[in-house]
Order: sequence, then structure tokens, then C-alpha cells
Amino acid sequence: MRASIEVADIFRAAGPAYRAAHAGRLSLAQLKVMSAIENCRTAALGGHVEACEDCGQWRIAYNSCRNRHCPKCQSAAARTWLAEREADLLPVGYFHVVFTLPAEVADIAFQNKALVYDLLFRAASETMLTVAADPKHLGARIGITAVLHTWGSAMTHHPHVHMIVPGGGIAPDGSCWISSRPAFLLPVRVLGKLFRRLFLTRLVALYDAGQLGLFGTLAHLAERRAFLHHLAPVRGKRWVVYAKAPFAGPEAVLAYLSRYTHRVAISNSRLIAFDERGVTFRYKDYRRDGADRQQVMTLAADEFIRSFLIHVLPRGFHRIRHYGLLAGSARRASLALAHKLLDVAASPDDDTPGEPDDYRPPCPCCGGRMIVIETFERWGQPRGPPHASATNRETAP
Repeated sequence: MRASIEVADIFRAAGPAYRAAHAGRLSLAQLKVMSAIENCRTAALGGHVEACEDCGQWRIAYNSCRNRHCPKCQSAAARTWLAEREADLLPVGYFHVVFTLPAEVADIAFQNKALVYDLLFRAASETMLTVAADPKHLGARIGITAVLHTWGSAMTHHPHVHMIVPGGGIAPDGSCWISSRPAFLLPVRVLGKLFRRLFLTRLVALYDAGQLGLFGTLAHLAERRAFLHHLAPVRGKRWVVYAKAPFAGPEAVLAYLSRYTHRVAISNSRLIAFDERGVTFRYKDYRRDGADRQQVMTLAADEFIRSFLIHVLPRGFHRIRHYGLLAGSARRASLALAHKLLDVAASPDDDTPGEPDDYRPPCPCCGGRMIVIETFERWGQPRGPPHASATNRETAP
């Protein structure tokens, strides 16, 4: 069922004025995201007509934009991605680890998204792999699925990486599986210190190589002494690395991943109202506990759009990455060895693409199977219903 208010509604109503007011200051990627969301599941992208095989009920289904920033398109993308990842799961406990950048560094990341977000991934993953390989801690090679989020609940800029990590790994010589303690993976203070050192060392190297762009409120950091002075407070500050208790089995891991891997800055379900006052939505204030954590905020439409667009990722940037046992071409062999060492049968891993899953909703009248009876091109319109008894037109959710 369609949400009563959608991000697309806000973009269609306030987007043209916003583009006109900010002409020349919006990136091509941001403009494309706005256009994709505005046109998603409308006649602008074409579509098809579905009819029920049993009762003849029919409806119009418009095509999706499939943009990774579109709130409506991510549920289907998540289903497809999760089906591919199911074979990667091991019969062990899984941990959730979060690496967060301090505010002083987040400001630099905002102006250098591709470089600093990539550095965040590399420093966090190397930290995990290094500490896990240390015999004082785990002494094993682990696997990591990492997902970048750049927002806080109120759509503020808050870059951090979520990691899903199996509770153990393969011994360096490949002879056995080394399990972590049931409720403890790696010491977060050790992770935080190494993460801070790796990240800051490489951030300064990027600066010295002239690769960082610093302008606006950060223009004064173009002088090296000022740049180092800006970073001085965070060198002695504890960097937040958070580890949650392990999940209760592989099904819980998949359920969690489905909520995190393809999340966007705000979902349609959090929107409450859109009127002359602006956009009202729900958010979580993590400084509060209990029922007080759920809060409501209203932003002017222009500010809402601005807040959404600051989370548009650079073109070609991968926000889901895999490391260690799950990295690239070594994934299949590493997982096969892990299953062998754990003495469990490996899940089938067929690279041959099968028929795509059909997520077409059933007939709203009788629950029967809907089939496509007509397609129409962009900006086209379907023909009228074949007979007067089939006049109910519903846009597919």
C-alpha cells in the first residue's frame, strides 16, 4: 500500500523551485537523484498493465527508477541482494560493529566524500582484520560485510560504517576454525585506538598529496599548520567503536541486513505531514532513553530537500563492501573451507543466474496471480479496460 506521504511528493511539489534557487550549485548526481525520485513509478518511466488470471481484475503498474537513493526502490533491491548473500552465512553467532567518525573529521569528509568515505572503509576494515589476526585477541582471519551510512536519524551528516562479522575465523594455517567468546568479539578500546591512528595517518597523507579540497568554512585549513591544529583535539579523543551483542542465528542476521544494507537517508514510513509549514517526520534522539527517544521534527521543504541531497553518494561509489573471508575472488574458497572446518554442509552456490523472483503483488480482489497483458513506453498511457466490469485501476505498490 502506498504511504500517505512520500519523498517523491515533496520533490515534485518543492523540487522545481529548489532547483531554480540553487541553480549551478547542485551536482549532476543530485539532479539525477531528484529526477529519478520524482519520476519513479509514474507514466514518465512507462509501465505495464496487469490482469488477474482468475477474476480479470486489472491494474496499472508503472516502472521503478531503480535509483539507489530512492526510498521506494530499495526494498526490492534488498531482497535480491539478500538472496545472493544467503549462501555466505555461517552457522555461528554474528556481531554488529560500528565505526564512527568524529565531528571534526566528518566536516572534512563532507567536502571530500569519495576520498574520505573510502578511507573510512579501508581504515575500519584493516583495523578489524589486524586486531582479529593478533593471537592476543582472536588469532584468526575473519569475514566482514560493511555498509556505509552517512546520516543520523534527523538526516544530519553523520558518516559511519556498520559491519556484520561472524563470531570467529579461520586459523592462519587453515587448520581449524577459531571461535570467539559467545558475547565478545574484539576489545572496542583497542579497535578505537588503531582505527584512529590508521585513519588520521592516511588523512594527513591525502592532505600532503594535495588531494583534499577545503573551502567555505574549512578554507583556512589550506595552511598545513591550521589543518594539523584542527585535527589535534581528535588525536587525544576516544573514537567511538561500538559492538552489539551477537545475533540469535542466521535468520536474525538476514533480517538485520535487510534493514541496513539498502537504507536511504529517510524512509517514506517516517513522514508524517507535508504542508505550508514544511515536512514533519519522526526521528530518534539517541541522547534520550525509553519513549522519549522517539521525537518529531518539522523542516521547511527546502531544508528537507537539502538535508536529503547531502547524502547522495559520488557516482560509482560502492556503499556495501566485503573483506577478509568474504572478499572478492577468495570468497568461495574461504567459505568452503570454513564450512569444512565447522563440519557443516555448504549452501549451494550456483553462479548460473536463474529466473528472477516475481514480487508482483497478488490480485487485490481474489488473491489470484497477476499477469502482464500490455506494456507502454515512457510518457505513454495504457489503453482503457477491456470491459466495463474491470474499471478498478491501482498503481502497484
